[in-house]
Amino acid sequence: MQLQQMDMNLFLVLEAIYNERNLTRAAELLHITQPAVSNALARLRRSLDDPLFTRTPAGMTPTPLTESIMPRVQQALNLLGTSLSEQRQFDPATEQRTLRLSMNDMAETLLLPRLLEQLERRAPGINVESYYVPRDQLVKELAANTLDFGLDIPLATATQLHQQRLVNDRYLCMLRSDHPLADQTSLTLEQYLQLEHVHVSSRRSGPGLVDIALNKLGRRRRIKLRVQHYRVAPLVVLRTDLALTVPASLANQFPARLFELPFQLPQMDWHLLWHKNQHDDPANRWLRGQLMELFV
Repeated sequence: MQLQQMDMNLFLVLEAIYNERNLTRAAELLHITQPAVSNALARLRRSLDDPLFTRTPAGMTPTPLTESIMPRVQQALNLLGTSLSEQRQFDPATEQRTLRLSMNDMAETLLLPRLLEQLERRAPGINVESYYVPRDQLVKELAANTLDFGLDIPLATATQLHQQRLVNDRYLCMLRSDHPLADQTSLTLEQYLQLEHVHVSSRRSGPGLVDIALNKLGRRRRIKLRVQHYRVAPLVVLRTDLALTVPASLANQFPARLFELPFQLPQMDWHLLWHKNQHDDPANRWLRGQLMELFV
């Protein structure tokens, strides 16, 4: 059977299994039952006279035929999505919807107050939900349209996504304004290493960006406090002699003494991420314009 003669819903199932390599996860992605996915796969196998996937320890492995037709399947799905988007009218002043964003607490601190202020004026019917989606789940949620945008570092292997840089942020060392070193014009590496530090990480253990950079110099800092969120870390610094290495965009929001780092540290790239199947959707296009405007 020719691909163009097949039920479009079967294309969706085929793509979901191809991406997930698992029938249960494909069903969750499509919001249908696993038997429905199995039935659709059986229809596909009969129509194309090929097993399409084989069960292996690594999951559902595509056959050569599946690999050969997937580019055309994905092209067809993208074309359909674009056609439907072009027919849809979008008026921000009357739109009623929920904008779902994935970001960490620091991005929420910097973005949400300005975004909500902007939406109140331009699109009062749009509600916002913000929560963090792990990177290994981000592409799946964007593809399933359960998430509109992600704010994260660039994802080099996520070819299904569009990615636009929002900001390139350098790191600074933050101390309280009456810290014993506050009168210094700069910090030496020795002074930096003599300080006790706050380390922010969502993980329970392991080095961060700062520690990796210092390890390359054969040096090590003293971590006094490890916390999950950037938002609480400056509040600790303002009441103690601890130091915090933090992106400038967040550091500048606090009445603290800020120093350039006495060693090289890569800047933090924040990118806006969205799925290619939403690229031409009028609502998505308007919303990402609003988000990008906040970082101009």
